Amino acid sequence: MSPGEQSVSPQRARVRGGGGFARLAALGALALVAIAILVLLLGSGGNSNNYRLLFETGGQLVKGNQVLIGGVPVGSVDGVKLTDNGQAQVDISVDRPLHEGSTAVVRATSLSGIANRYISIQPGPDNTPELAGDAIIAETDTTSPVDLDQLFNTLRGPERQALRNVIQGSSTVYAGNGPAANQTYKYLSPSLVATDRLLQELDRDEGTLTDFLVNGASVVSAVAERRDDLSSLTQNANVALGAIASENRSFDQALIALPGTLRQANTTFHNLRPTLDDLDVLVNNAKPATKNLAPFLKQLHPVLTRSVPVFRDLNRALNLPGKSNDLADATGDLSALEKRAADAVPITVSAMQNSDDNLAFLRPYIPELMSAVAHLNAITAYYDADGHYARVQPAGLGVMGLAGGPLNYTFTPQSAANVFADYGAFGGTNFNIFRRCPGSATPVVAGSNPFANPSPAGAFLGPPNGAPASPGDCNSSQVVPGP
Repeated sequence: MSPGEQSVSPQRARVRGGGGFARLAALGALALVAIAILVLLLGSGGNSNNYRLLFETGGQLVKGNQVLIGGVPVGSVDGVKLTDNGQAQVDISVDRPLHEGSTAVVRATSLSGIANRYISIQPGPDNTPELAGDAIIAETDTTSPVDLDQLFNTLRGPERQALRNVIQGSSTVYAGNGPAANQTYKYLSPSLVATDRLLQELDRDEGTLTDFLVNGASVVSAVAERRDDLSSLTQNANVALGAIASENRSFDQALIALPGTLRQANTTFHNLRPTLDDLDVLVNNAKPATKNLAPFLKQLHPVLTRSVPVFRDLNRALNLPGKSNDLADATGDLSALEKRAADAVPITVSAMQNSDDNLAFLRPYIPELMSAVAHLNAITAYYDADGHYARVQPAGLGVMGLAGGPLNYTFTPQSAANVFADYGAFGGTNFNIFRRCPGSATPVVAGSNPFANPSPAGAFLGPPNGAPASPGDCNSSQVVPGP
């Protein structure tokens, strides 16, 4: 052994030889772990679940088309074939098991294209049993697409031409308006989604919606039965609104004045608060005084009840339908009457002043005048051979005289000189009938009649010769007999 070499013990030699083996073992373990991971990943992502879907039509599906759940690819189409009963059997494989209640829909990735279809799976609830391998999802749980050519095949030549015109017209409409249309479609989708949610909310409680529709139909039926009344209501409302519209100027003025009125009302209400505080004091002081108010109102009630007809008649007297038939109309006519009477009143006043002496002379004889009127029936009730006393009476007053023989008397007017002849005047017996005091023809009422005051100077009291009687020329003791 040379000096430059170092000796190596057998143990260290074994350690060095064993280190290479350990490294190889570690690399092998890592490789096994990687392979296990790949097996797990590839095994979990493999399409080991196979199912058969029955569709009404194949919908242009081809082998290799994707199978999606919630927009995520989970498998592919393994094959498409026709069954004995004319349905399309689509074999698929997916990376996860499906449960009962799963449905499938054939969808298109775009409106145009060939073999651009995929299958969208709506998996069933997880709490339902899993489908067995190669299980069949019948056509009751699958939906086939409707292609454009199927739609166009249902149209005849004129309809197709009309559709072409619509499409060409739409292109004309959108020409130059692309950005605005895109902006519209941007907000159209949320609107459609909101509409869909609204319809879902309406349809969620089907019983309530049904009751609403039924009750609404009943309401519409009831309204239809009263359509004549509704028509009259609409017509009257139209007339009322027309009348309001005809007063739009006044309405505008009212609206213009309304803010000021409201401000003034606000001020008034603000000032009303301290007034109410003062009113509380008044009310508190008035409470003792009103303790007898209830009995008074109880006694007042019959009075008010009896006064209702009075006020009703008063209302009729003051305000009666028609013209010139109540006090209100009479009051309205007083102005015209005052204008017309302005000229007549001075003359009337003068006439009354001039007739004052005559009225003063006539006033004491009111009892005789009233007695004559009141007993006129007594004069006409009795009669004799000459007829009713009323027929003979003019002769007794001296106005008329009797001429002719018995049973053949006729009335003849008396001359002024002979008017009082039958009363013993002018040389005959004077019964002093014209010297009786006024009021002596009725029973005496002390202090009232007979009226023995002196007659006014110049008043005519009768004969002789129609000369005026001297003042105080009457005898108050000559009165009618009796008490």
